[in-house]
Amino acid sequence: MNVFYEEGGAFKAATVLADNDTSFQVETPHGKRAKVKAAAVLLKFGEPSASALLGAAENVAAELDADFLWECCAQEEFSFEALGQEYFGHSPQPAEAAGLMMKLHASPMHFYKKGKGRYKPAPPDALRAALAGAEKKRREAEQVAAYTAELAAFRLPADFGPLLKPLLYQPDKNSLAYKALEKACAAAQLPPHRLLERCGAIPSSHAYHLERFLFAQFPKGAALAAAGVSPPPPLPASDVLAFSIDDAATTEIDDAFSVTSLANGNVRIGIHIAVPGLGITPGSPLDEVARERLSTVYMPGDKLTMLPASVVSRFTLQRGRRCPALSFYVETTPDEGDIVTSETRLEEITVGENLRIETLQPLFNDETLRQGLADFPWRQELLILWRFADKLEERRGRPDAGKTFPPEFGFHIDNDRVNIIRRQRGTPIDKLVSELMIFVNSQWAETLRQNGLSAIFRAQNGGKVRMTTAPGPHQGLGVSLYMWASSPLRRYIDLMNQRQLVAWARGEAPPYGENSEAMLGAMHGFDLVYSAYQAFQRQMERYWSLRYLVQEQIAVAPAVVHRENLVRLQLAPLMLRVPDLPALPPGSVVEVQIGGVDLLDLEFSSKFKRVVTEAGGG
Repeated sequence: MNVFYEEGGAFKAATVLADNDTSFQVETPHGKRAKVKAAAVLLKFGEPSASALLGAAENVAAELDADFLWECCAQEEFSFEALGQEYFGHSPQPAEAAGLMMKLHASPMHFYKKGKGRYKPAPPDALRAALAGAEKKRREAEQVAAYTAELAAFRLPADFGPLLKPLLYQPDKNSLAYKALEKACAAAQLPPHRLLERCGAIPSSHAYHLERFLFAQFPKGAALAAAGVSPPPPLPASDVLAFSIDDAATTEIDDAFSVTSLANGNVRIGIHIAVPGLGITPGSPLDEVARERLSTVYMPGDKLTMLPASVVSRFTLQRGRRCPALSFYVETTPDEGDIVTSETRLEEITVGENLRIETLQPLFNDETLRQGLADFPWRQELLILWRFADKLEERRGRPDAGKTFPPEFGFHIDNDRVNIIRRQRGTPIDKLVSELMIFVNSQWAETLRQNGLSAIFRAQNGGKVRMTTAPGPHQGLGVSLYMWASSPLRRYIDLMNQRQLVAWARGEAPPYGENSEAMLGAMHGFDLVYSAYQAFQRQMERYWSLRYLVQEQIAVAPAVVHRENLVRLQLAPLMLRVPDLPALPPGSVVEVQIGGVDLLDLEFSSKFKRVVTEAGGG
């Protein structure tokens, strides 16, 4: 006797060696002996043999049509023997019965299993839905196969155009495109961005990095539409002639300075800040644009401004124009730099010049200050401001005294050709501007605190600098109170603080009250966004630094040891690890060999070449 039985979801046949009522000892066609429970047995038969039955049953199952079988059934539970009797017109032979069972089992969309050898036809609606789903899966499988074939041949499928950015930067792993890309990548042994690059989907390495950032931070697009602003109210005219100090690429000129000699021999120094707070109403569409972006985004050779260009142009402190400004005036003694009086005014100033650091640096530096400044426009004003800045730094406790600043690098990019300019930080120009900005921001922070107005302060007390609406000291700067209010064209936090100052200066109710949700929301959002913007700026500086190495065919470059095997290149803002760097004290200068620059992954290889100078040695 032979038995046909189900085991582990598969149908098998075997020859019975012993019948133990509740189980059978059997021998399979392959000679293996096993124990089969009686409850698993579906058929007992004498002929044909167990091996012949399986082959014949598979042939019968192949000829059966599940749709036709389903139509033959009433919508009620049935046994496979009963269906076999009706379908074949006679009691089914073992091969017919086994083949029918195989077909029913292989058609779960048509027949629901209800017990041993028993099934129920699927309801018509359920069957239609299941068949539609199966057809959809079949078509999807064909589509994935077609996509995979094209990608494997390094051709970009026509449908991939609008899908490229998500595939590169934030793929939906359930999408057909990603499934095909994953298969093609596995076959080609390439990561997705490398395979898509081979398919011509990445126009340039620069576009790859820029689009990744824009996709993450500006999914609706980074372009800002031109916008009009409310004309500022009439303001009293000041008689000062102001000038700004910025690098050549600056268009959002937030701050300017003035110096006026007074009849009593003292000097009045003016710090003038652009005042977009007069034209951008809180909650207006333009304010929402600035609130969403929160800051200008900087990158070598380009930037994404916080405000539309038309608004920047309206309020920037451009030379030759009369501009609205929030001015802070301080009267000082000429020699000691003691502060006699100070006041804040909302006024209109005339901007006489936009001085550029690149032009000033050769004329106004440590050496020229020691030897005596040559004559040049604004010489006297700059000298007075520098002396006052020196006094301000002294009063703060000179927290930067003795500090060595790493160099600052500027990038000039023209037709994809990059030029890197190295500039030492901590110069007299740097100190002049930074000290005056620290001064005015700390003074205005104190003004808001004393008058009970809310503000977003920047505090540091034994740890990391943080933004807070609670007044507190900034130990790193050596001031009792500090906030950002001097860059309202470039940072939304400054714009909010400026609105509070403008309201105070005009005797109006402040737009932001105590525990303002708008202030708290902007403060928390700014931390996240600003960190992402700065990380992108560092990434693009790394990119253009590597581009420079490739462009100039630099294989060996000088570097300064930072710590252990970490060094900083002298010709570009690039930190790198040199695995075989010998133990050297920080500050030592070495030469490193550079190769294998990869502009997509921003990676390269480095190897120690020689020591140029060892710190503390010759």
